[in-house]
Amino acid sequence: MYEFLKVDTKDAIGTITLDRPEAMNAWHSPMRQELARALNEMNQTESVRAVIMTGAGERAFSAGQDLNETKSFDPERAGTWVEEWRALYSAIRGMRKPLIAALNGVAAGSAFQVALQCDIRVGHAGSRMGQPEINAGIASTLGPWLMKEMLGLSRTVELVLTGRMMDGEECHRIGLIHYYVEAGAVMAKAREIAEDLAAKPPVAMRLNKARFEEVTRPGFEDALAAGSRTQKEAYESGEPQRMMEAFFAERAKRKSTA
Repeated sequence: MYEFLKVDTKDAIGTITLDRPEAMNAWHSPMRQELARALNEMNQTESVRAVIMTGAGERAFSAGQDLNETKSFDPERAGTWVEEWRALYSAIRGMRKPLIAALNGVAAGSAFQVALQCDIRVGHAGSRMGQPEINAGIASTLGPWLMKEMLGLSRTVELVLTGRMMDGEECHRIGLIHYYVEAGAVMAKAREIAEDLAAKPPVAMRLNKARFEEVTRPGFEDALAAGSRTQKEAYESGEPQRMMEAFFAERAKRKSTA
């Protein structure tokens, strides 16, 4: 049913596991489409009362965008690429059931953005998070909006312009990780939280979730519109293509000398 996900439901709790461990669970268009579909199906399944999202393996929740897909974009494709994210982000924002991110490892770039759009985040010391897209020549729009809402402008500017990754302790200290546990306890804690939330009154849960989506809608739409515009301009400059080419060349060099 799914090629790039593992999907399971047990006792009113749905679990979606991002399943490309060989690529640190980085996503391309087919995987994003599957994830949107899985979330929508969970949302529409009455017996499911809460959902956990996590990554396969121990290294990553997700490394974010698979650069093998974006390295060959032209300006027009870059502009439409941002709109393709609407389906996934809308599936997340449209959830009327609690969504818990079990951060088993790195959540970078668009995966950081997905994690921030989950309701509750559970992580550990190795749950490194951040917005390193500038290092690949990719401009950021949705990520900065999400971070500004949660962290304020000063910290957002620093994270976006440096592209640095935060470790789990820092993420917990500034409120991005709600529950900070040992690495081996992440899924158990996420399950405990999911069970607690699944027992809450479902109508109130649905209405609360709908209101959060409603009050953040203008910022979300503005960020997507800006994303299409800025990605097109970035790719017209050729900078993302050059930076990704350099990234892959450096990675091949490291592998050849390993």
